[in-house]
Amino acid sequence: MLKLCLPGEIRKGFGSELLTLGNVVSLPSHLSHVFRTAFRTAADPAVPFEEPTLSSESAAGSPTTFSAAPAIPATVPRPRDTADALACLNAAPAEAAETSLLACCGSRRWAQRLAAHRPYPTLDALLAAADEAGYDLSGADLDEALADEAAPALPPGTPPAAHTALRAAHDVYESRFGHAFVVCLAGHHPEEYLDRILGGIRARLGNEPEEERAVAADELRRLARARLARLVGTMNDSGGFSSPSVAV
Repeated sequence: MLKLCLPGEIRKGFGSELLTLGNVVSLPSHLSHVFRTAFRTAADPAVPFEEPTLSSESAAGSPTTFSAAPAIPATVPRPRDTADALACLNAAPAEAAETSLLACCGSRRWAQRLAAHRPYPTLDALLAAADEAGYDLSGADLDEALADEAAPALPPGTPPAAHTALRAAHDVYESRFGHAFVVCLAGHHPEEYLDRILGGIRARLGNEPEEERAVAADELRRLARARLARLVGTMNDSGGFSSPSVAV
């Protein structure tokens, strides 16, 4: 059983499976991976809350599409303003805060450091602390964070052939460097994702391992910023959500 801090609007999205006490939520173990996946995917507001979809060849030779178990419904409501979400994060017990932060970056020391330095007066202060903690990751911390990442997701409706191409390219990358290809797509239109990912893989395959490790660490910091900003995102005048401080 994990405990985390969620605003009331998000708590409702989980239905009756949550045990709540104020803003603190006890999350059953079978939902903990779902929670992480939801906030990881939510770093890009254009992509619904779902696992990456890959393609494989069936026995007949035709491509088939598969995905992991369903995640939280795609329309999970988000906090109405940054102050409310930030206050929730600031007031949460350490364990709950760390669980929420681990959805943004898989290094436990990173999450523990951010939780220990609360309260944060503004989103910018939180993002600055996240950057500082990201630059201070040890080699083991970076290994832990990279191991927690998965292949970038393509938007719904992407043709099976594109998923097949991505899987093939990603397998080559992962075989060479030993971890998932990490890239922050915040600020890019979903139609650009495939070209950005495949182009990035092709360009970075020529890097030496230590050089690529540094590039991956930089992309991981940008991803963490995007996910944090999404976690405490703001609503714009048109009723949508924006993350003005996300690096692109």
